[in-house]
Amino acid sequence: MKILEIKNLCKIYGEGETKVDALRNVSFDVEQGEFVAIVGPSGSGKSTLMHILGGVDVPTTGIVNIAGTNIGELNETKLAIFRRRNIGLIYQFYNLIPILNVEENMTLPLLLDDRKPDRALLKDLVEKLGLKERLKHLPNQLSGGQQQRVSIGRALMNHPALLLADEPTGNLDSENSKEIITLLRKFNRENNQTVIIITHDERIALAADRVITIEDGMITRDSKRLGVMAS
Repeated sequence: MKILEIKNLCKIYGEGETKVDALRNVSFDVEQGEFVAIVGPSGSGKSTLMHILGGVDVPTTGIVNIAGTNIGELNETKLAIFRRRNIGLIYQFYNLIPILNVEENMTLPLLLDDRKPDRALLKDLVEKLGLKERLKHLPNQLSGGQQQRVSIGRALMNHPALLLADEPTGNLDSENSKEIITLLRKFNRENNQTVIIITHDERIALAADRVITIEDGMITRDSKRLGVMAS
C-alpha cells in the first residue's frame, strides 16, 4: 500500500536573478513499511523536501499525498491537526521542551491535540528506548543519545503514518549514532513503521531498504536494496 505519493514537486525561492529552483519536478512513491534514506550534498534540496513532507513548508507546485490525503488541499488549521496525528518528526537537535521531563515531552503532542496518551504504548516505547529510569528527568539531565531517544518516542506516540527524521545522528558520536540507527530500524521492522530519513551518514544509507539521491533539486538515483544493519 502506498503511504506517500509525490507528484511533480517543485519549490522555487526568489525571482529573477535571485531565483533558486530548490526542487525540480520531484516524483516518487513510498510503500507502507519502507525504510528510505534520502541523501545528497549540501544545497541539493533534500532538507526542503523534508520540510514539505512534514507539512511545515508548501511546494510551489506539485502534490503531496500522505495516507490518502492531499495535504495541499488542507487549510492551515486542518494541516496542523493532520501533521500532529499522521507525521512523526525527529530533528538533529532534538527540539525538546527544557522545562518538561521525559514523559511530558513524549506525550506533549497528544495533550496539545486534547487526546489522552496511550499508556500501554508509552510503557512499551519507554522500555524499547531504554528510558524507563529517566521518565522524570529533564532534557539537561540526559545525554545527547538519550535526548534523541526521547525525540523518537515523542514522534512515535501518535502511531504516525510517516516517521520523518532530519539528520537524526548529526549531533551524536559514532556509538550513539549506531544505537539510534538500530532503534529506528527496530521500529521499522517490528511495527511496519514507514521511515524516511534525510542524512549524509553512510551508515544510515546502508541500513535502508531504499536510497534516493537528490542533486540540484532533482532525483538522480532511486535504488532499492535489502536492508542490512550498519556495522
